[in-house]
Amino acid sequence: MAGIFLLLGSNRGKRKMMISRAKREIGKRVGGIINTSSLYETEPWGYEDDHPYLNQVIYVESGQYPTEVLDHLLEIESELGRTRKPGCISGRKIDIDILFYSDLVMDSPLLTIPHPRLHLRRFTLVPLFEIGPGILHPVFNKTVKQLLDECEDRLEVNKYCVDS
Repeated sequence: MAGIFLLLGSNRGKRKMMISRAKREIGKRVGGIINTSSLYETEPWGYEDDHPYLNQVIYVESGQYPTEVLDHLLEIESELGRTRKPGCISGRKIDIDILFYSDLVMDSPLLTIPHPRLHLRRFTLVPLFEIGPGILHPVFNKTVKQLLDECEDRLEVNKYCVDS
């Protein structure tokens, strides 16, 4: 079984519902969800948008190969209304990224593991730190805590309060 950390994000429509639906489908198609971070509201990273994201990191155990996991995640995104435009970063109903797949290092045209930008993004590192502060990045040989401490991204990442 592989231990897989996934990042879920949504900034269009009913964001919390989209993340819940994605988790339900991941549990059915990829593997058992063992742990989840809190939900975090975050500013868009890498482009301008008036709609903030909800983000959450989940930890899944699966017997599937990385490319099988990716295929299922792309299917789930598509079924939940995600449309991909190559070379275009924009808002989305749902986004699911593979952050870590155990300690695997993989770089192919289809998939790079660990996620190539996870160390640059507080919206990824903050929820990942909540459930896996000691996880070791197999390329940088640094813990998630160390990566978060060194991250230069200063965008706001706040725990999401349903009443706000």
